[in-house]
Amino acid sequence: MAPLADFLLASLPLKSLGVPYELTHYVPGKTPLSTPQQVFPTLAAYLVIIFGIQAWMKNKPPYRLQFLFRFHNAFLTIGSLLLVLLIMEEVVPAVYKHGVFWGLCNVNMWSERLEFYYMINYYFKYIELVDTMFLALKKKPLAFLHVFHHSATALLCYTQLNGKTSVQWVPIAINLAVHVIMYYYYYATAGGAKIWWKKYLTTFQITQFVIDLFVVYFATYSYYAANYFPNLPHMGSCAGTETAAVFGCALLTSYLGLFIQFYIQTYKKPAGRKAVANGKANGVANGHKTE
Repeated sequence: MAPLADFLLASLPLKSLGVPYELTHYVPGKTPLSTPQQVFPTLAAYLVIIFGIQAWMKNKPPYRLQFLFRFHNAFLTIGSLLLVLLIMEEVVPAVYKHGVFWGLCNVNMWSERLEFYYMINYYFKYIELVDTMFLALKKKPLAFLHVFHHSATALLCYTQLNGKTSVQWVPIAINLAVHVIMYYYYYATAGGAKIWWKKYLTTFQITQFVIDLFVVYFATYSYYAANYFPNLPHMGSCAGTETAAVFGCALLTSYLGLFIQFYIQTYKKPAGRKAVANGKANGVANGHKTE
């Protein structure tokens, strides 16, 4: 039973609308942005565009773009909420029925619906690249953390789709939950709201990566122990390719280090320098300004 998904499918009958198979299923080479020849030039274009806008804006007054900015953030808030609910609607019954290890590692956790949800989440990452364009047009600093995190996360989702890692619902679901709160924060502050819990949102972002790393390192260890070192204690193998698993572990580890560094620089500065730090990084650990 998946009431929310069933309702949406009844409201939007994709098959009767003639939506091509490769738009609802991940088919490398046919699904949009499913090959290196598409992904890497797109991410390179993102870098060229944002730094091009930054250079173009050098002698121009900043744009406010309040309506577009709030609409963008409202869309990602609602979209992230809907998607995390759909994913959990699919995951929770399976974990309840078969257990946590099965839910993390079994190949059957790559269901048809989860694959579609992962695709939507992947495309969200390209929509989120617009965040940086808003920053450039508003003449806000383009922090390394922001640019690296946005571009690398799109690449991460691409690798996990190709690698069919069964464990990926955990980081995806937590990330979507973070984004529900984060994009609401941007939406609200852009409208003039005074939000007191910015620091706790950054803490939530860091906690996200701690949980992610515990789960993905466990899944990766299980895979290697079961397949290469059977004398080591393990519960069984884990579905997904080795390349996707190792890349996911490495990138999420780098995120944790960068977000902790951001937290220290933003919230742990000496009193005399804290105002300067907040002036440079007045936002959540995504590089956004909050005015």
